[in-house]
Amino acid sequence: MTRGFLSLFVAGAAIALPAQAMAAEERAFDVPSGSLAAALPVLSRQAGVSVSVADADLWKSRVRSVRGRMPVGEAMARMLAGTAARAVRVSGTSWRIERRPAQRVAQRSTSPPPAPAPTPQPAMVARPEDEIVVTASKADTPYSHFAGVVTAMDGDDLAFGGERGTESILSRMATISSTHLGAGRNKLFIRGIADSSFTGPTQATVGQYLGDIRLSYNAPDPDLRLYDVDNVEVLEGPQGTLYGAGSLGGIIRVVPNAPDPDAIELQAIAGASVTQHGDPGGDIGAIANLPVGDNGHALRLVGYMLAEGGYIDNPLRGQNDVNRVNTRGARATFRFDAGDDWAIDLGGVYQRITSDDAQYADKDAPPLTRYSMVEQNARARYAMGTLVIAKDWDGLHLQSSSAFIDHKLFERFDAGKVGETPRLLDQYNATRMFVSETRLSRPFHDGLGWVVGASFVDNRTRQRREYGEAMFQAPLTGVTNDVTEFTGYGEATVEIARDLVATGGVRVSHARLGGSGEDVPFALADANRAIAAHRTETDLLPSFSLLATPLENLTLYARYQEGFRPGGLAIDGNFVRRFSNDQVRTWEGGVRVGERGETPFDAYVSLSYSRWRDIQADFIDASGFPSTANIGDGRITSISGALAVRPTRQLSFELGAVYNESKVDDLAPQIALIAMAAPARLGRIPNVASHAVRGAFNYWTIVGDGEEFRVNGWAKYIGPSRLGIGPVLGEGQGDYVDTGLAMRVGNARRGLTLTLTNLLDERGNRFALGTPFVEGSDGYLTPLRPRTLRVAIDVAY
Repeated sequence: MTRGFLSLFVAGAAIALPAQAMAAEERAFDVPSGSLAAALPVLSRQAGVSVSVADADLWKSRVRSVRGRMPVGEAMARMLAGTAARAVRVSGTSWRIERRPAQRVAQRSTSPPPAPAPTPQPAMVARPEDEIVVTASKADTPYSHFAGVVTAMDGDDLAFGGERGTESILSRMATISSTHLGAGRNKLFIRGIADSSFTGPTQATVGQYLGDIRLSYNAPDPDLRLYDVDNVEVLEGPQGTLYGAGSLGGIIRVVPNAPDPDAIELQAIAGASVTQHGDPGGDIGAIANLPVGDNGHALRLVGYMLAEGGYIDNPLRGQNDVNRVNTRGARATFRFDAGDDWAIDLGGVYQRITSDDAQYADKDAPPLTRYSMVEQNARARYAMGTLVIAKDWDGLHLQSSSAFIDHKLFERFDAGKVGETPRLLDQYNATRMFVSETRLSRPFHDGLGWVVGASFVDNRTRQRREYGEAMFQAPLTGVTNDVTEFTGYGEATVEIARDLVATGGVRVSHARLGGSGEDVPFALADANRAIAAHRTETDLLPSFSLLATPLENLTLYARYQEGFRPGGLAIDGNFVRRFSNDQVRTWEGGVRVGERGETPFDAYVSLSYSRWRDIQADFIDASGFPSTANIGDGRITSISGALAVRPTRQLSFELGAVYNESKVDDLAPQIALIAMAAPARLGRIPNVASHAVRGAFNYWTIVGDGEEFRVNGWAKYIGPSRLGIGPVLGEGQGDYVDTGLAMRVGNARRGLTLTLTNLLDERGNRFALGTPFVEGSDGYLTPLRPRTLRVAIDVAY
């Protein structure tokens, strides 16, 4: 496998040498006249670029219509002709609209001024702060009018230094954490809303979206690789009004680049890596954009392969570096221009992750070592087909998004003890889901923005288990959960007074829940002890917020939001038992200073308090197997903040931090009985670090003959946390520092990148679970990937 990836790397390098520019710059525009607030989101979507507005008063400017084929710069200039604004290109995919200097304000005329010359900022330095329109609000709300914490990350910035999937997002935010069980098997948490460590029947606390398509319901993070991504938005939760069930902690929305009917684009990335104490690895990716005919149709293709070298040794089996991970994936989108401003996107996603063995180590063994008699491999396969229909007219945006998802996961755990006959627990999770949402929105302008919509979700998840010796495994009781959910929602943002904005909304969800036991022992089934349950739930999720700007560059906000997850069935020994829905109510207040990307300094601080009722979480039952139940009620107080300082146009610094104080203050009776042996381990909600801090710097300059040099470095400290509830899952984890440094030299067409991660070669303990069968052992830990060096080239034709 290593030779294969090295061959691909050499081939990619050879192909890259004769790179020549072939991309056309013209695009088709049909933007109506009106206010800038109404026209800009339409132009941004049609151009496929991000646009920020430096002066909030400019949103009210009256702009001209733009129709026809032309470069983006010319379209900007025509739209702003005769106004007090001008467009400045920030990067290859980002623009900024700012007020003209007084002596250069153009008078209204019949001919547009020439497009402004782009600034010499490198095309790849698209700072996350440049995106100030919160598209995840579903009404293109300007960030200056959005009450809440939202983090926007540019896709080029996420890929800088090497594409690492969800890990790229985790390394850039202090408020997101993961279980680190393995690629395609992890659960994500935001703002201290964390439930459990296993892949069970509970719905995720974080909603994940590709564009406007929901990726999963009660399955783990599929860890789709972030190739060819325009941007990622993270909204801290709850976000129940707009996103419904499963957004207790917030949502992560990944927006891929859209097909472009006016440009031929070919890109390739190839890299090779070496890991200290481990095996080498490699990666290769390709992106193509192809216009189809002359009627506005286009096809965009993405393909990639990655191999991550292992670094865990298993002396008991005489094997080294056992935890190698291979990932293969592809994505395709065909855009059909149906005329009259109708656009139809047909898409597909496929990814397969194969893990040769688990990535955990024994706590009492030498570093990076585990003694196990069995190979604990895992396989994750994710497939999705999508259909998106959209139209813009008269300042309104209509969009209907539908998808079918097939997600399968196999996991093998070591269920034996050293010196005994090896035993295995094999777990199979199969999920199929159909989702559809249709919404009509009015992007915020002239003091009003709103969205109304309806959605439908049909999700079926089947979990099967087999246990025993390697050659003589027998089925254990499994479970199937079915959820059918119908939802209607609406939200409006109104400027009720100068510098005072109110937002209110409501969501009504009606869910039909059902489930049954699988492979139930005959004696129990004959005694009618197996459970087959069906019921309905109706939930009302209101939200309200106020945002004020009493001083220039000073914003205050307060909001109330709710979130919920429906209940289901879980395995308890040989039985199937029901667990109830849980609900979060959050009060939040915050202050923001400065304007993102527009002032030399900007910062925010947010304080939230959440009451979490009937928390769904995992524990180890009396048989030693993982199970799910409502563990009780809890509360979470979270303080988060971030600041960015830009002493020069070429240098910037970032600092972010979060503090979480959580407590399960009313344990359910069955959990209290199980956990009596370790009362000191009861209080905290599992998998929530008490605090985390992240710092980063970014610097770029021009070197040589127009070549750009960029360097980015970061460090993130994760504080201590607990694995779970009770004496078995109460182990400590966290308390480590992760670091990285990336450098690139080149231009928009070709470049050479050098990346070094885990600079300190720290071991740490990201996750204190390797197998749920921990009783009688000294415990486990999941170390960081050792110091890794990656060298890569990227080219664009």
